[in-house]
Amino acid sequence: MKVLVVGDVVGNPGRKTLKAYLDKYKSNYDFIIVNGENAAAGFGITAKLCDEILDWGVNVITSGNHIWDKKEIYDYLDRSNRVLRPHNYPNGVPGTGYTILKDKKGNKIAVVSLQGRVFMPPIDCPFTVANKLIAEIRKECKHIIIDFHAEATSEKLALANYLDGKVSVVYGTHTHVQTADNKILLEGTGYISDVGMTGSDNGIIGMNKESIIPKFLTALPQKFEIAEGKERINGLDIELDDETGECIKIERINLSLIELGIFN
Repeated sequence: MKVLVVGDVVGNPGRKTLKAYLDKYKSNYDFIIVNGENAAAGFGITAKLCDEILDWGVNVITSGNHIWDKKEIYDYLDRSNRVLRPHNYPNGVPGTGYTILKDKKGNKIAVVSLQGRVFMPPIDCPFTVANKLIAEIRKECKHIIIDFHAEATSEKLALANYLDGKVSVVYGTHTHVQTADNKILLEGTGYISDVGMTGSDNGIIGMNKESIIPKFLTALPQKFEIAEGKERINGLDIELDDETGECIKIERINLSLIELGIFN
């Protein structure tokens, strides 16, 4: 099973880059997962954008703490099993944090969205929530991929080791900076601390430099604006064993539109 994972898509530059990559390479993959929580001008995602991204061939859209930024998405989350919010939010919030779908070959694959607690809003424990959920999912399928939206690399690596051998892949999102620690753990679980960001490389984690730097200089609130130009896609090229669900390849994708043959 060949799986594409795409890191946090930021605004229109990120969407443009995602579509360009999919138009060229989506036929190479059996299943595609995209983190879309920043797709709407850098904060949240709308129902229209969800439909658009799914129409491009994406199977599942994962998210994180910014999924709640556009209230119109709340009803959509209750209607769709292909757009996920973190599963470890308290009971009663809209939507679901996991789904089980089939890839092109008919193999079942589960995608789980979780959110960390270190330097993040206080929500339910991702470790205990994941442990209980994974036990149930494994009764139905062995291919399980987790998007862990978290700040601290230690928390991400701890969760991956906690679930090593029980899930196929644990990958981190949220920081918008791709890490170089992709590997396969001892019991067969693929891991990377952060997939990175898909959007403009001209700014600061996808935002215009002129709207970010003053906040550090003055500590006053600023209106963040999307950066444009030098767009890049950050993601993962993953291969899973069809029988066991173990990860047998996890490689980083870090390409500009120019490197993709698309001049901007």
